[in-house]
Amino acid sequence: MALKAGIVGLPNVGKSTLFNAITSSHVEAANYPFATINPNSGIVEVNDERVDKLVSLFHPKKTVKATFEFTDIAGLVKGASKGEGLGNQFLGNIRQCDAICHVVRCFENSEIIHVDNTVDPRRDIETINLELIFADLETVVKRISKVETKAHTTKEKEAVKEFNVLSKIKKALDNELPARSVELDEDELLLAKSYNLLTLKPVIYVANVSEEDYASPSSCSYYQTVKEIADKEHAECVPICANIEEELSSLPEQEKLEYLESLGVSSTGLDRLVHTSYRLLNLSTFFTVGEDEVRAWTFKNGMSAPQCAGTIHTDFEKGFIRAEVYSCSDIFEYKTEKALREAGKIRSEGKTYLVKDGDCMLIRFNV
Repeated sequence: MALKAGIVGLPNVGKSTLFNAITSSHVEAANYPFATINPNSGIVEVNDERVDKLVSLFHPKKTVKATFEFTDIAGLVKGASKGEGLGNQFLGNIRQCDAICHVVRCFENSEIIHVDNTVDPRRDIETINLELIFADLETVVKRISKVETKAHTTKEKEAVKEFNVLSKIKKALDNELPARSVELDEDELLLAKSYNLLTLKPVIYVANVSEEDYASPSSCSYYQTVKEIADKEHAECVPICANIEEELSSLPEQEKLEYLESLGVSSTGLDRLVHTSYRLLNLSTFFTVGEDEVRAWTFKNGMSAPQCAGTIHTDFEKGFIRAEVYSCSDIFEYKTEKALREAGKIRSEGKTYLVKDGDCMLIRFNV
């Protein structure tokens, strides 16, 4: 399941440095606006200790972790919705993403230029959010002009429904509120998603703090401002230090663990960002295991066994018969599938079974 988060923010807030760390790549991170014009995409592995435990039990020839794609999108500026700073191109790149990672500068450094000359997370967030709102407002107004007459004159059911949804969203946007703040039922939300609105996408605010604040971000007033805004919007907030994350990404695993311990933290900001992205997009993981391969697969919560089988191969979904299922926690306790079977812990599940996070599955199919 290919899912992608776009890294956005004002120029020079640390987006490209963060992207370097995420992918251990080396895109340009120059100290001037628009150093990144074309979006860079990179795949990052999802660190999951359950994979390591499964590997220790099955000793497979191959191990494949779940992955997540991040896209580094060039810095937005005031007026982007009107095309300023190549804004239309950048906004188009955001539309292709499933979620938005909004990087906010929460550190002082006189050597790094700020486009507005001062560090002010609240102002910076408002600048980006307003540009996304203005872009969505243009989309919504254009769509309303196409359905309004039909909704009011012919009273066509679908046109009336669409006009009502668009009107709700427009009211929020007019009040400088994102589309995701509008209360919509399941059918209305499905319709709203068809417009591919920027402010309907889930958001993680990534507070890029200084190295001094890395271990204890709550002591940073800038971070507290970002956290307050995120809480008010019911959004996620992850503190990171992009410079430290980039440094950590280049270290061998043991040295990385020692470095983290010296910093007084147990996990990298990047791991927290990836896991938060998963939670935000309502994603979970199931596993296929054996001597040949241990592999983690990503799925949306609520997917059935045949749908999850289809993420492995379309034939598995078409010819699905049943799935033999057991939980990670059970295999960690009983150590072998033989012991699981003797304990009655392996279940046979049919087409209506909703897969759970941590399920290990063997798919039976026939095509």
